[in-house]
Amino acid sequence: MVENVDGRKEQIVTRDYTVNLHKRLHGCTFKKMAPEAIKEIRKLAEKAMGTKDVRVDVEFNKHIWSRGIRSVPRRVRVRIARKRNEEEDAKEELYSLVTVAEVPPEGLKGLGTKVIEEGA
Repeated sequence: MVENVDGRKEQIVTRDYTVNLHKRLHGCTFKKMAPEAIKEIRKLAEKAMGTKDVRVDVEFNKHIWSRGIRSVPRRVRVRIARKRNEEEDAKEELYSLVTVAEVPPEGLKGLGTKVIEEGA
């Protein structure tokens, strides 16, 4: 997190990650691959963004399940956005939203984490 001039930490941020699901799902039972992949993505978002509340977009869920329960994509490009919670009775003030990021034509291998500017 980036600190502001007055010392507070910047809270709203969006980053792109390349997640190697193949290594995270190694040894997982075939018929549990897609649900386990979603759990692993949630765990990554929770750790990377520091929020307990992680919401997975419907399109991202469809992308993981697109080839069935067993044939999960080996790598996925994920956009994780930390946002402010607008609900009054929310336990946490921030939540993370996981969506699918656009894939470059040359592939996913070797892509690192990229911070997305809010104005872009």
